[in-house]
Amino acid sequence: MSFLRPILKDWQWPLAAIAVSAFMLAAAHGFETFGKLYPCPLCLRQREVYWALIAMTVTGLVLWKLRPKRRFLVALNVLIGLVFGVGTVVAAYHSGVEWGIFPPPTGCAGDGPVDLMNIGDLDKPMLVPSCTDAPFYVAGLSMAGWNGVISAVLALASFFAAAATFRGRETA
Repeated sequence: MSFLRPILKDWQWPLAAIAVSAFMLAAAHGFETFGKLYPCPLCLRQREVYWALIAMTVTGLVLWKLRPKRRFLVALNVLIGLVFGVGTVVAAYHSGVEWGIFPPPTGCAGDGPVDLMNIGDLDKPMLVPSCTDAPFYVAGLSMAGWNGVISAVLALASFFAAAATFRGRETA
């Protein structure tokens, strides 16, 4: 993790976590807007993790600015790691649903794609993409699978940042 050395110190890792989360959300919205890959309920759940991380981390940095204590940053980095861990679990579950390992949750029936520009009659139920159908695979992993890999790497980086901050050095 030596390539992460510059951002694994003090307040820089929380900012990097916010930036990566914002990028992941932008990429998801890009696939939706430009690729017409509309999200299923589990895709939306994965996005919620990133939104929660951004809100928590911004709040944590504001509080840290008011009372700058090293142990607070250590705790914030651990919390960031735990939230990315939740993202890993949600993505792994979604991948398991796609592979047929886990049953899909209620609401993931897959009645078809949603055309947000032409919703039609609002008295009729909307068609929702299936949680079991991955639109494509890259190197054997779906978008949910890659999200899980990215979340796991970010969780580990967060714990390294927490350890580095605890020791008061730049690297873990």
